[in-house]
Amino acid sequence: QVHLEESGGGLMQPGDSLRLFCEASGLILDNFAIGWFRQVPGKEREGVACVGSRGSLFKAEFVKGRLTTSRDNAKDTLTIEINNLKPSDTAVYYCAVSPQISVNRCLDPTYVQAWGQGTQVTVSS
Repeated sequence: QVHLEESGGGLMQPGDSLRLFCEASGLILDNFAIGWFRQVPGKEREGVACVGSRGSLFKAEFVKGRLTTSRDNAKDTLTIEINNLKPSDTAVYYCAVSPQISVNRCLDPTYVQAWGQGTQVTVSS
């Protein structure tokens, strides 16, 4: 059974840096891209960033210039850091995996095969 263990998030201030950590188990992560999505009430879930098993990185426009990622294939983990947080980054963030064979669509939530439980991130002064 696939399990995605998430950590990070909470109450942040504008300008802070956010680190989100995800550890996957119950699957061969080499066969998957792993990434983060986010969702606010009343809106669709959207991709933030994802990393394929060979290191290919896909990221949303709204984090370009603010994002650092680190995928550890030996430990089956993905860490992302979003700098210079804005109130518009407030959302529930979800870790997710999608097939490596469709890595170029790993920001598309319809390709996701497993989700984490989500972690709330609130950016407010």
